Amino acid sequence: MAKEYDFSRLRALFINCTLKKSPDKSNTQLLADISINIMKKHGVEVDVIRAIDHDIATGVYPDMTKQGWKIDEWPEIYENKVKAADILVLCGPIWLGDNSSVMKQIIERLYANSHLLNKDGQYADYGKVGGCLITGNEDGIKHCAMNVLYSLQHLGYTIPPQADAGWIGEAGPGPSYGDKLDDGTIAGFDNDFTNRNTTFMTWNLLHIAKILKDNGGIPAYGNQRSKWDAGSRFDFENPEYR
Repeated sequence: MAKEYDFSRLRALFINCTLKKSPDKSNTQLLADISINIMKKHGVEVDVIRAIDHDIATGVYPDMTKQGWKIDEWPEIYENKVKAADILVLCGPIWLGDNSSVMKQIIERLYANSHLLNKDGQYADYGKVGGCLITGNEDGIKHCAMNVLYSLQHLGYTIPPQADAGWIGEAGPGPSYGDKLDDGTIAGFDNDFTNRNTTFMTWNLLHIAKILKDNGGIPAYGNQRSKWDAGSRFDFENPEYR
């Protein structure tokens, strides 16, 4: 059945928000590879960025060199990778029960471009879909996913059903996803819950992205910032005061 679906017009971007610089092993990347491989099997062009390998400035402006930073690679990443992607998946580890500092940094930099509009006068990320993958060895997958997915939808991304997945080991110090255990097995690889949710997330992202792509994105009425600023109100009126 899967061969009936053609996703070759789609482009996806996975941003890995690990705290480990290359070439150190990223446990989060191993989980992301499940989703990436499914997408590639069905013709999707996939880009992967390990954010910490780049000189990305901290802040909420599109180009932080205009705010005193000497180097900021984010404008180029945004222009060449983020804008081109129909699907954005943010991936990262749990630290102290929350998303990594790099994950928060990337969300802030995405927010820095939230003022941009598309050709229909909507916010620029309308018509794109978003998801997230979370790893760690402490509880917090749903907490981290709520933060990421809320942030993405606030920017204009469409969030499909079951748009997140993750893996955590036992509470406390222990193996991370993809670590080899003493019995020769690999931590997380045989976890049906993780494997199922990661697969479902991937297909839901693909289906919704294709629907949006084939239909020109989100209909451009009632959500055009450009027309609102020009005076259109799309049937808005204040309620009757009582």
